[in-house]
Amino acid sequence: MNSSLETRPVLVAVANPDHVEQLVRTASDVARCGDGHVKIVSVVVKPHTSPFSVYSDQAIVERFAQDTQDVLDAATAVAPDDVSIEREVLVGRSVASGILTATRQTDTQALVVGWHGRRTRTESILGSNLDQLIKYAPSDLYVERVGDEANGVDSILVPVAGGPHVRPAVAAAKAIAARNDATVHVLSVGTTNENSDSACDHIETAVMQLENAPGPDVAVETRLAVGDDTTDVIVEAAVDHDILIFGVTRQSVIRRRLVGSIPQRVIPRTDGTVVLARSVDVVEKPTFDRLRRLWRRS
Repeated sequence: MNSSLETRPVLVAVANPDHVEQLVRTASDVARCGDGHVKIVSVVVKPHTSPFSVYSDQAIVERFAQDTQDVLDAATAVAPDDVSIEREVLVGRSVASGILTATRQTDTQALVVGWHGRRTRTESILGSNLDQLIKYAPSDLYVERVGDEANGVDSILVPVAGGPHVRPAVAAAKAIAARNDATVHVLSVGTTNENSDSACDHIETAVMQLENAPGPDVAVETRLAVGDDTTDVIVEAAVDHDILIFGVTRQSVIRRRLVGSIPQRVIPRTDGTVVLARSVDVVEKPTFDRLRRLWRRS
């Protein structure tokens, strides 16, 4: 695979014209920092039991996908002028399968999708399609809560507690901050019953990863907070920031908890823009890919 970011698109999946500007803007920010481009996609679902199953994918796109084409028109119209844009209607057995196929075929560097979930339980905060993307999408993944947009961005909060998802979280924060001349605030919370050294280490690592992320330098501030309840500390801090960016979980392998306990408790108590970041590093590679890498090393 070509590892050059310039040749690997940031894929953004759109479905509702009311939310395309929000998602395309985030995808463009990520692409701009890597000197990349954006590919906007929308999925027409063709279940096995659908009458559409007798048609080829191309026929479906040409004859039955006008609404989907309209969504892509709306998304393309709001794309920034300084980022190259591609667009494509996808056909899949489900929304997730269509997006996953496109992500694999284009060697996507990052995938941006939206979700509705302002006041919901963790188990339903994403839904089956997004759960599949979080488990299997072979790229960094950004899941943005749609409908709650920041009215201008001056300050971005990134709570950190270690783990693989800090890297894409701070990379997105840097990309958004670069466009808005905003400040990234890195927060780590220690409890009153334990040593705060690990929280300091989490901040130091996050700042280093932010500095190493593609894009121009941005203003960064750090804060070590101490409190009995990490959730309360983050919720209170989030009020003073325009965007909240979380890593989805600290687990190295995502199996049971897709979002993570802290984001689960914080998100329903916040307003405004929230982005969940999931690293490609936790996605289990197919057996063929693992064998190919081993062969190349031999």
